[in-house]
Amino acid sequence: MQAAATHQERPQKDLAGAVVATMRRLGIVGLPRNYEIFYEALSGANPALGLAVVALGNRPTQQQLDEVGKRFCAHHYGQGVVEQAREVLARELEDVATLLRSERTQVEKYGRILSETSDGLANRSAISRELLQKIVGAVAVATTSTIDRGRQMESTLSEKSDELEAVKCKLEEYKRLAETDPLTQILNRRAFDTEIARIYSSKKDILFNALILADIDDFKKINDRFGHPVGDRIIRSIADIFQSSVRRGVFVARTGGEEFAIIVEGTSEDHTTEIAERLRRLVEQTRFTDPVTGVSYGPVTVSMGICMAAEAATSDELYIKADRALYRSKVAGRNRVTRHSDIGTESTNKWLLYRKD
Repeated sequence: MQAAATHQERPQKDLAGAVVATMRRLGIVGLPRNYEIFYEALSGANPALGLAVVALGNRPTQQQLDEVGKRFCAHHYGQGVVEQAREVLARELEDVATLLRSERTQVEKYGRILSETSDGLANRSAISRELLQKIVGAVAVATTSTIDRGRQMESTLSEKSDELEAVKCKLEEYKRLAETDPLTQILNRRAFDTEIARIYSSKKDILFNALILADIDDFKKINDRFGHPVGDRIIRSIADIFQSSVRRGVFVARTGGEEFAIIVEGTSEDHTTEIAERLRRLVEQTRFTDPVTGVSYGPVTVSMGICMAAEAATSDELYIKADRALYRSKVAGRNRVTRHSDIGTESTNKWLLYRKD
């Protein structure tokens, strides 16, 4: 199989034809999820996915393709994972319910034996050595049976618990894959949408949260000059800088292309600005070079916009205002941080003029 994961742009029609032709040549079934894998690989949008597809060889199996899909396109495999988990949970819970019903029957039977024994002992006139031996024997057998049954049930419930724990781990792994950006391995737009919505679930969170949006300056020029593989390396490097340079618990996500979002909790606007400025300087001071030739890809900088959650009534408004502040950083010369509160009362429509580099 040729290394078709080229990073040169192709017309949409030609790319679609190349995807179909490649899948036909490799004997790939025309499933939508397979089409997506090869579309992403051939378009060059995801180099890591392209390399994974190349590594499968000339006759990849559906199982191999599904494994690649789960790693890089987890959102399309989620329904199957959830359905499978639901089936396992339903089956295991029914088994547990059956066990409990059986245990209840056993306990009720044991209770009847004890009750009958108690009635026999109450009739002192009828007590004899032989009767006492029968009573002791019946109670001993019933007790032993109940204890053995209890141990068996404990063992079975332990097995069920392990199986349910495995399902839980599988769901957690799917959630991690579905919320992880495959290029940078940090959180993605899906995770960001969930987190920013959470802010407005309580008044306390609104008071103590802030959103920082960051965008790599002139990124299209970097891609045009050095190619998409270099652009991808720069994106990964900046993601690493952001993730490793904030305290644990700060939310960092790649929200698309060269865009990042950082949600900071429990800080003032001034402190949030300090965080953004520190991250901006770290990117500015980083040397982005070819590890073999030493060719410099820089300078590489980022522009940032900040908005405090208290300045917006909804998550959408918070994002719009932070994006507006980011736009101001761009038009003011890039490589800077702007707070939405410093923009003033200008027309809120002007931010719509902003187009990514």
